[in-house]
Amino acid sequence: MADFLLELLSEEIPARMQAKARADLERLFVAQLSDAGLKAADITVYSTPRRLALIAKDLPDQTEAVSEEAKGPPEGAPDQAVDGFCRKNGVTRDQLEVRDVKGRATYFAVINKPGRATNDVLAEAIPAIVKAFPWPKSMRWGEASLSTESLRWVRPLSGIVAILGDDLVECEIDGVTSGYETVGHRFHHDGVVTIGNAGDYAEKLRACHVLVDQTEREAIVREGAAKAASDGGLELVADEGLVIENAGLTEWPVPLLGGFDPAFLDVPEEVIQLTARVNQKYFICRDKSGKLAPNFICTANIDASDGGKAIVAGNEKVLAARLSDAKFFWELDQKTALEDHAKKLSNIVFHEKLGTVADKVERVAKLAEWLVSLEGNGFYQSSPGDTLHGEVSEAARLCKADLVTEMVGEFPDLQGLMGGYYAEKQGKSEAVANAIRDHYKPVGQGDEVPTDPVTVAVSLADKLDTLVGFFVYDMKPTGSKDPFALRRAAIGVIALINANSLKLPLREVFLECLNLYLKTFDDSEWDQARETTDDLLAIIKPASLDDQQIWDIAAVRGEVEAPLDFEFVEELLEFFADRLKVQQREAGVRHDLIDAVFALGGEGDLVRLLSRVKALQAFVETPDGENLLAGYKRAANILKKENVEQSDSKPLSYTPEKAEKLLIDTLDAAQPDVTAAIEAEEFEKAMTALANLRAPIDQFFEDVTVNDSDADKREARLALLARFRAAVHQVADFSKIEG
Repeated sequence: MADFLLELLSEEIPARMQAKARADLERLFVAQLSDAGLKAADITVYSTPRRLALIAKDLPDQTEAVSEEAKGPPEGAPDQAVDGFCRKNGVTRDQLEVRDVKGRATYFAVINKPGRATNDVLAEAIPAIVKAFPWPKSMRWGEASLSTESLRWVRPLSGIVAILGDDLVECEIDGVTSGYETVGHRFHHDGVVTIGNAGDYAEKLRACHVLVDQTEREAIVREGAAKAASDGGLELVADEGLVIENAGLTEWPVPLLGGFDPAFLDVPEEVIQLTARVNQKYFICRDKSGKLAPNFICTANIDASDGGKAIVAGNEKVLAARLSDAKFFWELDQKTALEDHAKKLSNIVFHEKLGTVADKVERVAKLAEWLVSLEGNGFYQSSPGDTLHGEVSEAARLCKADLVTEMVGEFPDLQGLMGGYYAEKQGKSEAVANAIRDHYKPVGQGDEVPTDPVTVAVSLADKLDTLVGFFVYDMKPTGSKDPFALRRAAIGVIALINANSLKLPLREVFLECLNLYLKTFDDSEWDQARETTDDLLAIIKPASLDDQQIWDIAAVRGEVEAPLDFEFVEELLEFFADRLKVQQREAGVRHDLIDAVFALGGEGDLVRLLSRVKALQAFVETPDGENLLAGYKRAANILKKENVEQSDSKPLSYTPEKAEKLLIDTLDAAQPDVTAAIEAEEFEKAMTALANLRAPIDQFFEDVTVNDSDADKREARLALLARFRAAVHQVADFSKIEG
């Protein structure tokens, strides 16, 4: 047994790529060993800015000898077939064995593979790993790069250390040969470092100011930054992503405290944080009162003789220049009113099929106004003349204005946030400023969900407009591809609706969105076609559209440049159902119960739907629920086998049996109760009424023969089961429920 060390030395590996590179190196190495019949007792992978390294423990000296068999053609087959089989398996005819296979003599090749030295296996594996390495971005270099067949690596590969035990694993990759020598720290160590074996690798490099273990460097950055801040009477703003990045940028990390001119604190805190974090990879600090301090922590890659004073001074100078730019943008942007910024949005294309950002803003404003005017939604009660309606309109029309500001041009991540700050400076109401700032929220699962009415209205309108536009024009997500982040938008809509208990009729909302898109067509486009869809009025009738508008929509359908399809409504509802399952999984809501309620159709109110699902889940997990589900499935299977689609109840021509009569009477009593409870949205009561059917259906199957020889009895009993199924379907489609 021996330990194996592999180090791949190169120019700087981007910090963001290192974690995946470690995983890929281990994966590819394990695959190569497995193909050769080898397995390491343990594998450790390291990365620094200049190297990827792997140590595999307790590799055997050689692979085991193996014997493999291959079945060939039958005896008497054409010579061409037999010779081809021999060539494929590396044997001669006289080495073939003949065996009986189902009464027919058949050739077999027995291939004995002797064990191989592990050193030889590794010598072949290393070039294969390097050539197969899946860097997100890679490059070719030197004269060899004139050929597209030359080696690609993240940065020029300069050295390979490959040692098994104390022996060199000799290999060569595009002129780079393996050896015992590597390099230490770029500034703290001159010359080469000779590695004896895997056991002394980490310690020899440590003596040369290289910490190969990224977790050790992360701990130094994390703890050192906190100590540097504490020594300065400050508190570090924790940032684990920055810890990992700084560890990936250094081989000998040394956190240092620096400062900047307090005058820059006039700039919004988020701008300072983003400037320091994104541009310079600095941690920020707060004072004891929790306010942003004019200080930062940088991470040097050198143990400087002056304690880091020169390094800090250089970093302070760079940050000061960055903050000067930010302060200039902050002051310049405020010289133009948001309303004037918004006028420039017509120069930005939102999407070639969906118009400009100005077009989107106008649709969002009208949709937000419509949402807060929608009666019976359980949250908004607003009319065009009141304050809420006016604030929603103003916030929506200004929500994208900061996209054309200098600050957002420099820091796109600040969109929305800067608009909120500029609105405050302009004297806009707090509700309007907050809505502009937060209308992108929630951005993803776990993000803060707005509850202020103005913000919620604008955020919903923005996301719904995007979803409907891309679905109408058939640009839906496919597989793992979602270039327009529609899944995230749908989850955001669901979170807003649930957090604020909004009773929104989604079908009507989707069609209102479509109406706003269609209003962007000019009169000539409306006049291009007048064909109508006869059944369209029966399919679509949103309150906001009059009959003529609906006929106009029908006329444009299929005639404009991008054909519109009203099937998008059901597709979008199904899309929301899928996202709802994802969003509710953490809350413990079963996905099959969401399917069971959605399958009934006609449900576009997510709050009501979730209330029904939660009541259903509580019910099906009780003994009554479990037994009723079993009875339902038995009834559904019989009806499916007999091809009975619906109940055609007729007066009975015979005296029903006792259990049959009990089920009839219970259905007579339960169905009205279930219907009334559902209409009142008292879903727990509906489940209680449904539970009354449990004992009668069990007794029915115990005592009654459904497929009676008497045709009238058989027909009536099938109709009774269909009636039972229909009663259960008032609550949910139980066929979708697992178990």
